[in-house]
Amino acid sequence: REHAAGALRAAGLPDDPGFRRRFPHQFSGGQRQRVALAQVLACGPSVLVLDEPSTGLDTVARLRLADRLTRLAADGYALLLLSHDHDLVRAVAARTVTLDRGRVTAAGPTPEVLPAPAAPPPPVAATAPVRPAGAVLEARGLTAWLHAGRRGEVLRDVAVRVPEGGCTAVVGPSGSGKTVLARCLAGLHERHRGHLAFRGEPLPVLRRRTARQIRGVQYVWQEVRGSFDERRTVLEQVARTAVRLRGLTPREAERQARAVWERLGLSAEHTARHAAALSGGELQRAALSRALLADPDVLICDEITTALDSVSTELVTAEITRLREESDTAVLWIGHDLALVERLADDLVVLDSGGVVDSGDSRTVLGAPRSETTRLLLRSRHLGTAGPAALEPVPPGVQRKEHLQP
Repeated sequence: REHAAGALRAAGLPDDPGFRRRFPHQFSGGQRQRVALAQVLACGPSVLVLDEPSTGLDTVARLRLADRLTRLAADGYALLLLSHDHDLVRAVAARTVTLDRGRVTAAGPTPEVLPAPAAPPPPVAATAPVRPAGAVLEARGLTAWLHAGRRGEVLRDVAVRVPEGGCTAVVGPSGSGKTVLARCLAGLHERHRGHLAFRGEPLPVLRRRTARQIRGVQYVWQEVRGSFDERRTVLEQVARTAVRLRGLTPREAERQARAVWERLGLSAEHTARHAAALSGGELQRAALSRALLADPDVLICDEITTALDSVSTELVTAEITRLREESDTAVLWIGHDLALVERLADDLVVLDSGGVVDSGDSRTVLGAPRSETTRLLLRSRHLGTAGPAALEPVPPGVQRKEHLQP
Protein backbone atom coordinates (compact mmCIF):
# COMPACT_ATOMS: atom_id res chain seq x y z
CA ARG A 1 0.00 0.00 0.00
CA GLU A 2 2.82 2.38 0.80
CA HIS A 3 4.47 1.64 -2.53
CA ALA A 4 1.18 2.16 -4.41
CA ALA A 5 0.62 5.44 -2.57
CA GLY A 6 4.04 6.64 -3.73
CA ALA A 7 3.22 5.77 -7.33
CA LEU A 8 -0.11 7.62 -7.11
CA ARG A 9 1.62 10.71 -5.74
CA ALA A 10 4.25 10.47 -8.47
CA ALA A 11 1.49 10.46 -11.09
CA GLY A 12 -0.10 13.54 -9.52
CA LEU A 13 -3.02 11.81 -7.79
CA PRO A 14 -4.10 11.85 -4.14
CA ASP A 15 -3.48 8.65 -2.18
CA ASP A 16 -6.23 9.06 0.42
CA PRO A 17 -8.40 6.00 1.24
CA GLY A 18 -11.54 7.44 -0.38
CA PHE A 19 -9.73 7.93 -3.67
CA ARG A 20 -8.26 4.41 -3.59
CA ARG A 21 -11.71 2.85 -3.05
CA ARG A 22 -13.10 4.20 -6.33
CA PHE A 23 -13.73 1.99 -9.34
CA PRO A 24 -12.34 2.95 -12.78
CA HIS A 25 -15.70 4.24 -14.08
CA GLN A 26 -15.80 6.71 -11.17
CA PHE A 27 -12.74 8.60 -12.41
CA SER A 28 -12.64 11.26 -15.08
CA GLY A 29 -10.76 10.60 -18.33
CA GLY A 30 -7.80 12.68 -17.14
CA GLN A 31 -7.68 10.87 -13.81
CA ARG A 32 -7.71 7.48 -15.55
CA GLN A 33 -4.73 8.61 -17.63
CA ARG A 34 -2.81 9.35 -14.43
CA VAL A 35 -3.93 6.08 -12.81
CA ALA A 36 -2.43 4.28 -15.84
CA LEU A 37 0.81 6.21 -15.32
CA ALA A 38 0.82 5.25 -11.63
CA GLN A 39 0.39 1.56 -12.56
CA VAL A 40 3.42 1.78 -14.82
CA LEU A 41 5.53 3.64 -12.26
CA ALA A 42 4.67 1.02 -9.61
CA CYS A 43 6.48 -1.58 -11.76
CA GLY A 44 9.78 0.30 -11.51
CA PRO A 45 10.49 0.26 -15.29
CA SER A 46 13.56 1.57 -17.07
CA VAL A 47 11.61 2.73 -20.14
CA LEU A 48 8.21 4.44 -20.27
CA VAL A 49 6.20 4.31 -23.52
CA LEU A 50 3.56 7.04 -23.19
CA ASP A 51 0.77 6.97 -25.77
CA GLU A 52 -1.08 10.33 -25.69
CA PRO A 53 -0.57 10.83 -21.93
CA SER A 54 -2.08 14.33 -21.96
CA THR A 55 -5.45 13.19 -23.33
CA GLY A 56 -8.24 14.38 -21.06
CA LEU A 57 -6.02 16.66 -18.97
CA ASP A 58 -6.80 20.28 -18.25
CA THR A 59 -4.17 22.97 -18.83
CA VAL A 60 -2.93 22.86 -15.24
CA ALA A 61 -2.63 19.06 -15.24
CA ARG A 62 -0.81 19.16 -18.60
CA LEU A 63 1.74 21.60 -17.21
CA ARG A 64 2.27 19.43 -14.15
CA LEU A 65 2.54 16.34 -16.36
CA ALA A 66 5.25 18.04 -18.42
CA ASP A 67 7.12 18.87 -15.22
CA ARG A 68 6.80 15.30 -13.92
CA LEU A 69 7.96 13.74 -17.20
CA THR A 70 10.96 16.06 -17.27
CA ARG A 71 11.83 14.99 -13.71
CA LEU A 72 11.39 11.31 -14.63
CA ALA A 73 13.87 11.73 -17.49
CA ALA A 74 16.28 13.48 -15.12
CA ASP A 75 15.92 10.57 -12.68
CA GLY A 76 17.08 8.04 -15.28
CA TYR A 77 13.93 6.90 -17.07
CA ALA A 78 13.98 6.65 -20.85
CA LEU A 79 10.77 8.12 -22.30
CA LEU A 80 9.12 7.41 -25.65
CA LEU A 81 6.31 9.93 -26.05
CA LEU A 82 3.62 9.41 -28.73
CA SER A 83 1.48 12.52 -28.98
CA HIS A 84 -0.49 15.05 -31.00
CA ASP A 85 0.20 17.58 -28.25
CA HIS A 86 3.10 19.51 -29.78
CA ASP A 87 3.34 21.82 -26.78
CA LEU A 88 3.92 18.82 -24.52
CA VAL A 89 6.51 17.40 -26.94
CA ARG A 90 8.39 20.71 -27.04
CA ALA A 91 8.35 20.92 -23.24
CA VAL A 92 9.61 17.36 -22.63
CA ALA A 93 11.39 15.77 -25.59
CA ALA A 94 15.00 16.33 -26.63
CA ARG A 95 14.52 14.57 -29.98
CA THR A 96 11.43 14.26 -32.16
CA VAL A 97 10.39 12.01 -35.05
CA THR A 98 7.29 12.93 -37.08
CA LEU A 99 5.20 10.33 -38.89
CA ASP A 100 2.69 10.67 -41.72
CA ARG A 101 0.83 7.65 -43.11
CA GLY A 102 3.31 5.30 -41.49
CA ARG A 103 6.44 6.99 -42.82
CA VAL A 104 9.06 9.16 -41.13
CA THR A 105 8.85 12.68 -42.51
CA ALA A 106 11.31 14.43 -40.18
CA ALA A 107 13.69 13.57 -37.34
CA GLY A 108 16.12 15.50 -35.23
CA PRO A 109 16.37 17.81 -32.22
CA THR A 110 12.91 18.93 -31.11
CA PRO A 111 13.50 22.68 -31.61
CA GLU A 112 14.39 22.00 -35.25
CA VAL A 113 11.59 19.53 -36.02
CA LEU A 114 8.89 21.35 -34.03
CA PRO A 115 9.86 25.01 -33.78
CA ALA A 116 7.77 27.10 -31.41
CA PRO A 117 4.75 28.56 -33.22
CA ALA A 118 4.35 32.27 -33.68
CA ALA A 119 2.17 34.00 -31.14
CA PRO A 120 -1.45 33.92 -32.31
CA PRO A 121 -3.00 37.25 -33.22
CA PRO A 122 -5.45 38.70 -30.70
CA PRO A 123 -9.02 37.57 -31.31
CA VAL A 124 -11.08 39.91 -33.44
CA ALA A 125 -14.13 41.22 -31.65
CA ALA A 126 -17.29 40.00 -33.30
CA THR A 127 -20.94 40.62 -32.70
CA ALA A 128 -22.53 37.47 -31.34
CA PRO A 129 -25.59 36.35 -33.32
CA VAL A 130 -28.91 37.07 -31.67
CA ARG A 131 -30.26 33.81 -30.27
CA PRO A 132 -33.82 33.05 -29.16
CA ALA A 133 -34.22 33.37 -25.42
CA GLY A 134 -35.46 29.82 -24.96
CA ALA A 135 -33.14 27.05 -23.79
CA VAL A 136 -33.13 23.81 -25.75
CA LEU A 137 -31.30 22.00 -22.91
CA GLU A 138 -31.10 23.09 -19.28
CA ALA A 139 -30.00 21.87 -15.85
CA ARG A 140 -30.90 23.64 -12.61
CA GLY A 141 -29.90 22.68 -9.08
CA LEU A 142 -28.20 19.54 -10.38
CA THR A 143 -26.49 17.46 -7.70
CA ALA A 144 -24.99 14.05 -8.53
CA TRP A 145 -23.15 11.39 -6.57
CA LEU A 146 -21.18 8.24 -7.31
CA HIS A 147 -22.29 5.76 -4.65
CA ALA A 148 -25.62 4.49 -3.35
CA GLY A 149 -26.98 6.43 -0.42
CA ARG A 150 -25.93 9.76 -1.97
CA ARG A 151 -22.31 9.35 -0.89
CA GLY A 152 -19.44 10.81 -2.88
CA GLU A 153 -21.02 13.92 -4.39
CA VAL A 154 -19.34 14.98 -7.63
CA LEU A 155 -21.76 17.77 -8.61
CA ARG A 156 -23.40 20.26 -6.26
CA ASP A 157 -26.20 22.62 -7.30
CA VAL A 158 -24.95 23.06 -10.88
CA ALA A 159 -26.83 25.20 -13.40
CA VAL A 160 -26.15 25.02 -17.17
CA ARG A 161 -28.22 26.44 -20.02
CA VAL A 162 -27.80 25.79 -23.77
CA PRO A 163 -29.84 28.22 -25.91
CA GLU A 164 -31.38 27.33 -29.24
CA GLY A 165 -28.60 27.26 -31.84
CA GLY A 166 -26.04 28.40 -29.27
CA CYS A 167 -22.87 26.87 -27.91
CA THR A 168 -22.22 26.63 -24.17
CA ALA A 169 -18.79 25.38 -23.08
CA VAL A 170 -17.96 23.69 -19.79
CA VAL A 171 -14.33 23.70 -18.62
CA GLY A 172 -12.54 22.93 -15.39
CA PRO A 173 -9.77 20.85 -13.84
CA SER A 174 -9.70 17.09 -14.45
CA GLY A 175 -12.09 15.45 -12.01
CA SER A 176 -14.23 18.56 -11.53
CA GLY A 177 -17.42 16.79 -12.65
CA LYS A 178 -17.65 17.74 -16.34
CA THR A 179 -18.26 14.22 -17.65
CA VAL A 180 -20.77 13.41 -14.90
CA LEU A 181 -22.65 16.57 -15.91
CA ALA A 182 -22.67 15.40 -19.54
CA ARG A 183 -23.83 11.91 -18.55
CA CYS A 184 -26.67 13.34 -16.43
CA LEU A 185 -27.89 15.42 -19.38
CA ALA A 186 -27.56 12.40 -21.69
CA GLY A 187 -29.55 10.26 -19.25
CA LEU A 188 -26.70 7.85 -18.51
CA HIS A 189 -26.04 8.83 -14.87
CA GLU A 190 -29.06 8.07 -12.69
CA ARG A 191 -27.73 9.05 -9.26
CA HIS A 192 -28.74 12.68 -9.30
CA ARG A 193 -31.40 15.13 -8.26
CA GLY A 194 -32.38 18.51 -9.69
CA HIS A 195 -34.23 19.74 -12.75
CA LEU A 196 -33.26 18.67 -16.27
CA ALA A 197 -35.27 19.94 -19.23
CA PHE A 198 -35.32 19.54 -23.01
CA ARG A 199 -37.31 22.27 -24.77
CA GLY A 200 -38.96 23.14 -21.47
CA GLU A 201 -40.15 19.61 -20.71
CA PRO A 202 -38.71 17.40 -17.92
CA LEU A 203 -35.92 15.15 -19.20
CA PRO A 204 -35.87 11.72 -17.52
CA VAL A 205 -33.09 9.12 -17.49
CA LEU A 206 -32.34 7.44 -20.83
CA ARG A 207 -34.42 4.29 -20.30
CA ARG A 208 -37.53 6.46 -19.80
CA ARG A 209 -36.98 8.91 -22.66
CA THR A 210 -39.19 9.10 -25.69
CA ALA A 211 -37.79 8.47 -29.15
CA ARG A 212 -38.04 12.23 -29.79
CA GLN A 213 -35.92 12.99 -26.70
CA ILE A 214 -33.36 10.32 -27.57
CA ARG A 215 -32.96 11.68 -31.08
CA GLY A 216 -32.99 15.28 -29.91
CA VAL A 217 -30.20 14.97 -27.32
CA GLN A 218 -27.15 13.16 -28.69
CA TYR A 219 -23.99 12.55 -26.66
CA VAL A 220 -20.47 12.00 -28.02
CA TRP A 221 -18.27 10.86 -25.18
CA GLN A 222 -14.54 10.92 -24.74
CA GLU A 223 -13.70 7.21 -24.75
CA VAL A 224 -15.70 5.75 -27.63
CA ARG A 225 -14.07 2.43 -28.54
CA GLY A 226 -16.32 0.39 -26.26
CA SER A 227 -19.44 1.87 -27.89
CA PHE A 228 -18.77 0.17 -31.23
CA ASP A 229 -19.67 -3.44 -32.04
CA GLU A 230 -16.52 -5.22 -33.20
CA ARG A 231 -18.53 -7.57 -35.42
CA ARG A 232 -19.87 -4.90 -37.80
CA THR A 233 -18.15 -2.18 -39.78
CA VAL A 234 -18.09 1.23 -38.18
CA LEU A 235 -19.84 2.89 -41.13
CA GLU A 236 -22.67 0.37 -40.90
CA GLN A 237 -23.18 1.35 -37.26
CA VAL A 238 -23.04 5.06 -38.07
CA ALA A 239 -25.70 4.68 -40.78
CA ARG A 240 -27.88 2.56 -38.51
CA THR A 241 -28.50 5.63 -36.32
CA ALA A 242 -30.42 7.36 -39.11
CA VAL A 243 -32.42 4.21 -39.85
CA ARG A 244 -33.41 3.66 -36.22
CA LEU A 245 -34.01 7.26 -35.11
CA ARG A 246 -35.12 8.99 -38.34
CA GLY A 247 -36.73 6.20 -40.35
CA LEU A 248 -34.42 6.53 -43.37
CA THR A 249 -33.86 3.62 -45.73
CA PRO A 250 -30.52 1.84 -45.28
CA ARG A 251 -29.32 3.13 -48.68
CA GLU A 252 -30.16 6.79 -47.91
CA ALA A 253 -28.72 6.47 -44.39
CA GLU A 254 -25.45 5.13 -45.77
CA ARG A 255 -25.30 7.94 -48.35
CA GLN A 256 -25.68 10.56 -45.63
CA ALA A 257 -23.21 8.72 -43.40
CA ARG A 258 -20.58 8.77 -46.15
CA ALA A 259 -21.12 12.51 -46.70
CA VAL A 260 -20.57 13.32 -43.01
CA TRP A 261 -17.71 10.82 -42.87
CA GLU A 262 -15.87 12.58 -45.70
CA ARG A 263 -16.40 16.07 -44.26
CA LEU A 264 -14.67 14.86 -41.08
CA GLY A 265 -11.63 13.66 -43.02
CA LEU A 266 -12.30 9.92 -43.09
CA SER A 267 -11.63 8.26 -46.42
CA ALA A 268 -13.62 5.68 -48.37
CA GLU A 269 -11.01 3.14 -47.31
CA HIS A 270 -12.21 3.47 -43.71
CA THR A 271 -15.79 2.50 -44.56
CA ALA A 272 -15.10 -1.24 -44.58
CA ARG A 273 -13.07 -1.23 -41.37
CA HIS A 274 -14.09 -2.48 -37.95
CA ALA A 275 -13.44 -0.53 -34.74
CA ALA A 276 -10.23 -2.43 -33.96
CA ALA A 277 -8.73 -1.26 -37.27
CA LEU A 278 -9.27 2.46 -36.56
CA SER A 279 -7.15 4.77 -34.45
CA GLY A 280 -8.52 6.62 -31.44
CA GLY A 281 -8.87 9.83 -33.43
CA GLU A 282 -10.66 8.05 -36.29
CA LEU A 283 -13.09 6.46 -33.84
CA GLN A 284 -13.77 9.83 -32.21
CA ARG A 285 -14.78 11.23 -35.61
CA ALA A 286 -16.84 8.11 -36.35
CA ALA A 287 -18.68 8.60 -33.03
CA LEU A 288 -19.36 12.23 -33.94
CA SER A 289 -20.69 11.08 -37.34
CA ARG A 290 -22.99 8.60 -35.60
CA ALA A 291 -24.47 11.33 -33.40
CA LEU A 292 -24.87 13.75 -36.32
CA LEU A 293 -26.82 11.14 -38.32
CA ALA A 294 -29.58 11.46 -35.70
CA ASP A 295 -30.05 15.12 -36.76
CA PRO A 296 -30.14 16.21 -33.08
CA ASP A 297 -31.47 19.43 -31.59
CA VAL A 298 -28.54 19.54 -29.18
CA LEU A 299 -25.17 17.83 -29.36
CA ILE A 300 -23.20 17.10 -26.17
CA CYS A 301 -19.49 16.91 -27.05
CA ASP A 302 -17.26 15.56 -24.27
CA GLU A 303 -13.59 16.07 -25.17
CA ILE A 304 -14.13 14.98 -28.77
CA THR A 305 -10.84 16.41 -30.10
CA THR A 306 -8.44 14.91 -27.55
CA ALA A 307 -7.04 12.28 -29.94
CA LEU A 308 -7.03 14.50 -33.03
CA ASP A 309 -4.20 16.28 -34.78
CA SER A 310 -4.59 19.95 -35.70
CA VAL A 311 -5.95 19.24 -39.21
CA SER A 312 -8.62 16.83 -37.95
CA THR A 313 -9.55 19.26 -35.16
CA GLU A 314 -10.16 21.97 -37.76
CA LEU A 315 -12.43 19.63 -39.73
CA VAL A 316 -14.45 18.79 -36.60
CA THR A 317 -14.84 22.42 -35.53
CA ALA A 318 -15.81 23.40 -39.08
CA GLU A 319 -18.54 20.75 -39.02
CA ILE A 320 -19.80 21.99 -35.64
CA THR A 321 -19.90 25.55 -36.97
CA ARG A 322 -21.73 24.44 -40.13
CA LEU A 323 -24.34 22.61 -38.06
CA ARG A 324 -25.03 25.66 -35.93
CA GLU A 325 -25.34 27.93 -38.94
CA GLU A 326 -27.35 25.65 -41.23
CA SER A 327 -29.38 23.49 -38.85
CA ASP A 328 -29.51 25.69 -35.73
CA THR A 329 -28.13 22.75 -33.72
CA ALA A 330 -27.23 23.69 -30.15
CA VAL A 331 -23.94 22.45 -28.70
CA LEU A 332 -22.73 21.73 -25.17
CA TRP A 333 -18.94 21.67 -25.59
CA ILE A 334 -16.84 20.11 -22.84
CA GLY A 335 -13.11 20.57 -23.28
CA HIS A 336 -9.77 21.72 -21.96
CA ASP A 337 -8.59 23.57 -25.06
CA LEU A 338 -9.32 27.18 -24.17
CA ALA A 339 -8.39 28.39 -27.67
CA LEU A 340 -11.17 26.22 -29.11
CA VAL A 341 -13.56 27.39 -26.40
CA GLU A 342 -12.88 31.01 -27.35
CA ARG A 343 -13.63 30.24 -31.00
CA LEU A 344 -16.74 28.11 -30.52
CA ALA A 345 -18.58 29.09 -27.35
CA ASP A 346 -21.05 31.88 -26.74
CA ASP A 347 -21.33 31.10 -23.02
CA LEU A 348 -18.91 29.46 -20.59
CA VAL A 349 -19.31 27.58 -17.32
CA VAL A 350 -16.25 26.79 -15.18
CA LEU A 351 -16.50 23.85 -12.78
CA ASP A 352 -14.22 23.05 -9.88
CA SER A 353 -14.76 20.33 -7.26
CA GLY A 354 -18.29 19.77 -8.54
CA GLY A 355 -19.51 23.37 -8.32
CA VAL A 356 -19.80 26.34 -10.69
CA VAL A 357 -17.08 28.90 -9.91
CA ASP A 358 -17.48 31.12 -13.00
CA SER A 359 -20.14 31.53 -15.67
CA GLY A 360 -21.35 33.98 -18.27
CA ASP A 361 -20.43 35.19 -21.73
CA SER A 362 -17.28 33.28 -22.75
CA ARG A 363 -15.23 36.36 -23.65
CA THR A 364 -16.15 38.06 -20.40
CA VAL A 365 -15.28 35.00 -18.30
CA LEU A 366 -11.93 34.47 -20.05
CA GLY A 367 -11.15 38.18 -20.26
CA ALA A 368 -12.03 39.05 -16.67
CA PRO A 369 -12.19 35.81 -14.67
CA ARG A 370 -13.71 36.02 -11.20
CA SER A 371 -12.39 32.72 -9.81
CA GLU A 372 -8.86 31.60 -9.08
CA THR A 373 -9.62 28.34 -10.92
CA THR A 374 -10.26 30.20 -14.18
CA ARG A 375 -7.18 32.38 -13.70
CA LEU A 376 -5.04 29.29 -13.07
CA LEU A 377 -6.36 27.54 -16.20
CA LEU A 378 -5.55 30.64 -18.23
CA ARG A 379 -2.05 31.07 -16.77
CA SER A 380 -1.10 27.48 -17.56
CA ARG A 381 -2.63 27.20 -21.02
CA HIS A 382 0.67 27.41 -22.93
CA LEU A 383 3.26 24.78 -21.98
CA GLY A 384 5.90 26.52 -24.01
CA THR A 385 5.74 29.79 -22.08
CA ALA A 386 4.46 28.73 -18.66
CA GLY A 387 6.52 26.89 -16.11
CA PRO A 388 5.90 25.34 -12.72
CA ALA A 389 6.09 28.81 -11.20
CA ALA A 390 2.82 29.64 -12.98
CA LEU A 391 1.00 27.16 -10.76
CA GLU A 392 -0.09 27.12 -7.18
CA PRO A 393 2.03 24.88 -4.93
CA VAL A 394 1.77 21.35 -6.28
CA PRO A 395 1.43 18.09 -4.36
CA PRO A 396 4.64 16.24 -3.49
CA GLY A 397 6.62 15.76 -6.69
CA VAL A 398 7.99 12.70 -8.38
CA GLN A 399 9.98 10.46 -6.11
CA ARG A 400 13.34 9.36 -7.38
CA LYS A 401 13.33 6.16 -9.37
CA GLU A 402 15.00 4.07 -6.67
CA HIS A 403 12.22 4.99 -4.23
CA LEU A 404 9.58 3.47 -6.53
CA GLN A 405 11.24 0.10 -6.96
CA PRO A 406 9.16 -2.84 -5.64
